[in-house]
Amino acid sequence: MIVLCNDDGFRAVGIRTIYKELAKYFKVVIVAPEMEQSAMGHAITLTQPLKVRKIVEDNEFIGYAVNGTPADCIKLATTVLFDQPPELVVSGVNQGGNFGTCAIYSGTVSAASEATIEGVPAIAVSLNSFENFNFGFAAEFGAKMAKIVLKNGLPDGVALNINIPAVPYSEIKGVSITRQGKSRVIETFDKRVDPRNNDYYWYAGEIRIDEVDEAADCFQVSNKYISITPVHFDLTSYKAIDELKKWDINSLIEK
Repeated sequence: MIVLCNDDGFRAVGIRTIYKELAKYFKVVIVAPEMEQSAMGHAITLTQPLKVRKIVEDNEFIGYAVNGTPADCIKLATTVLFDQPPELVVSGVNQGGNFGTCAIYSGTVSAASEATIEGVPAIAVSLNSFENFNFGFAAEFGAKMAKIVLKNGLPDGVALNINIPAVPYSEIKGVSITRQGKSRVIETFDKRVDPRNNDYYWYAGEIRIDEVDEAADCFQVSNKYISITPVHFDLTSYKAIDELKKWDINSLIEK
């Protein structure tokens, strides 16, 4: 069984498109937020109960809608909703790219990462556009990648973050195995005032891609290549360990 999740919400076009594609080959159950949870990252819900609604459409059970985050959905899917954990988690297809800095904020990528924490292999699939709603090719490619992952497996703790250019299939140049690139968020806020004269702000940040390294995900996607980046939840900066050991930190606790 494959569990399908996202951060755009249970009824988003992207998840419904890849559901139909995956269902041609696998038993698939959607476990996704009932409302949009974009940019929730790896947040989980601790201050209220998680409500799970069974969804039946055209007399067919298709999954569960959860009043929580993508990570909440995966925790439920891998522990209590089914007799056995899924063989694979597929997250997406997301509306908008999740490369560079965006991968950190992404609920779609975090759902895949949460699956690996629970010991389940996972892939995240994103279409690099907020305007193009043609998810057909992204869904087809995601289903093919699901087959490959189930056949070959993934290293423990590793998920695949897949980003697909929003261009016609004929313009796709190829597939690249990439690293997470570097991008900057240009922080802007639209300030407004409510009827009670209280200030409030709408976030309107813009992603700027400064990456020139061809090994980076954002570089490849911007050049019409599909990027596949292996990601993991170990946040350790191994390069910094030896440097920090040179610091005289033990002197801080000398008695």
